[in-house]
Amino acid sequence: MSLDDDALRRYARHIVLPEVGGRGQERLLAAAVLVVGMGGLGAPLALYLAAAGIGRLGLVDDDVVASSNLHRQVLYTEADIDRPKVEAAAARLAAIAPACRVEQHGIRLDGEAAGELVAGYDVIVDGTDNAPTRRLVHDAAMRARRPLVSASVQGVDGQLTLYRAFAGPPHPCLHCLFGETEDDAMLPSCAQGGVLGPAAGLVGCLQAVAVVKLLLDLGPDLSGTLLLVEALGPAIERLSFARRPECAERCAHHAGW
Repeated sequence: MSLDDDALRRYARHIVLPEVGGRGQERLLAAAVLVVGMGGLGAPLALYLAAAGIGRLGLVDDDVVASSNLHRQVLYTEADIDRPKVEAAAARLAAIAPACRVEQHGIRLDGEAAGELVAGYDVIVDGTDNAPTRRLVHDAAMRARRPLVSASVQGVDGQLTLYRAFAGPPHPCLHCLFGETEDDAMLPSCAQGGVLGPAAGLVGCLQAVAVVKLLLDLGPDLSGTLLLVEALGPAIERLSFARRPECAERCAHHAGW
């Protein structure tokens, strides 16, 4: 995909970067990214991906905008309350980045739908707020051999990693990191525990950077690395995690080896 005059003007500050350049911007414009969850993480994430020049952006969420979303879900306004999130987000993104093709998926994912959907995109990004959906998206992405940038935020802290267990050892999977212990019952929801709006924005922006880095092949990715983000520090700690020996069969199964 070549850059026309409008693209050269719009992405001029990207193109002068040695890390991006004209060819890198062309790669972004040719890329397809699926964002699962259009809440506190998905809203800033989708905003920056569209503005960065991602050519095709899929949005997955079956919820509607509520007034309690507005302090952190920066894509939406007061006028969007009770409107489907994917519809409101698509309209806002079209106004910001008209060249971005936004695809709306106003659904709640199940196993079959997840598998069919993720296979149509180059990179999958998970910003959902519950463990079962994270596991569902992860397993579908690994079976489809798609890298998954996954993050979560709670209170004033967040975490971020990338899964590509389909590439084989030594790449670990979500189950290698959390085992079977990650359970929604162990964690308070946003309604119960609260979430700092800028903390969600910070983690969502880090997800966007991870996606761009992955698409442009800018150095080592986050596979096997968990970023712990402390918004009030501010601080980011890097923790390494490895494939569990007892998870080798599971990794192979989910990747379809």
